Amino acid sequence: MPQNASVPSTGLTASNPAEITATFSIIAVDPETGEVGAAVASKYPAVGRVVPYVKAGVGAFITQHYHNPPWGPQAIDMLAAGKMPEEILATLLKNDPRAGKRQLAVIAADGRAAQRHCDTADDAGRWWGGMSGRFYACQGNTLTGPEVVVAMAKAYENTKGSMADRLMAALIAGDCAGGDHRGRLAAGLRVAKKGTDGIWFELYVDKSDDAVIDLARKYVETNHQAKGAWPGGKAPFVHPCPERAK
Repeated sequence: MPQNASVPSTGLTASNPAEITATFSIIAVDPETGEVGAAVASKYPAVGRVVPYVKAGVGAFITQHYHNPPWGPQAIDMLAAGKMPEEILATLLKNDPRAGKRQLAVIAADGRAAQRHCDTADDAGRWWGGMSGRFYACQGNTLTGPEVVVAMAKAYENTKGSMADRLMAALIAGDCAGGDHRGRLAAGLRVAKKGTDGIWFELYVDKSDDAVIDLARKYVETNHQAKGAWPGGKAPFVHPCPERAK
């Protein structure tokens, strides 16, 4: 278990492939630099463009499993106004007819975080849940098991490098641990930096047979100041788990 991390919550997801966004994700903040970031992967096209929301010096928000994109800007605005993460999630879910099907996570710039996981389930789903540690939170649904979020947390805590490095390492670790049991279609990474408007660094794979590995390859090939000293982000690209089943 990663140091300072909470024990994963567990359960089964509700399942309706036409509507759900099954995802594993991580959101994180660095109070010293003001950087805020998120990384996500899913059996859902272009997931990196519709699930994570980040704002430097403010925080990050994730809406997944029956995701609701309009909540992204609302959550960020509430963070900027000083509302507590738990209060933000309660506000969003109040009077929501699908509240029991949502999976949400929010983290403030000072590291305070809150998560909500689906509390309705059927036998068609697989594991869902999440865990949080110091300045980050991991969550997922329709996963192969809790080892996915545990691996993500360990990788984020143990990787030496920039926030982008650590987020990429966490996403790879979750994928190598099993990821979304239905497949690997899309992945994305976003980082916001203080003093820069909008998203400072973003990288996406919108449709692929092996999205996280393709994102990792793109990361290696990308030249950007967001990257740090992490060896996994340096050329040449080396598959992190070649024996993993596709």
